[in-house]
Amino acid sequence: MKKENAIIEQKKMEVKIKEKQVNIAVQVLPFSKEYDVYPIVDEAIRIIKESGVKHRVTPFETVLEGQYGVLMDVVAQVQEICYEAGADNVLCFVKIQSHRSKTVTIEDKTGKYDK
Repeated sequence: MKKENAIIEQKKMEVKIKEKQVNIAVQVLPFSKEYDVYPIVDEAIRIIKESGVKHRVTPFETVLEGQYGVLMDVVAQVQEICYEAGADNVLCFVKIQSHRSKTVTIEDKTGKYDK
């Protein structure tokens, strides 16, 4: 009985990551033999802006804030647009911050510097 109760409690505590509010930092490094890569990166940023998710563009990556599943869909779209814009090869670096019981925000990390 104790083992069954422990399993039940563990299942209650399982984190449904796709529903969590997280921060995802995405950096795309497109490579192309024919095209300048900066316009390709601009297209990736356009996709992020048009997605409507909260984000912050920085010199080396863009930080996204929102529901994990939604943000990972945006990351996929970012990679796809790089190919559509002329990339032959794309490196995509992703960093994810999540928390078991709290929402994660961009302001938690950088808000004190925005003043």
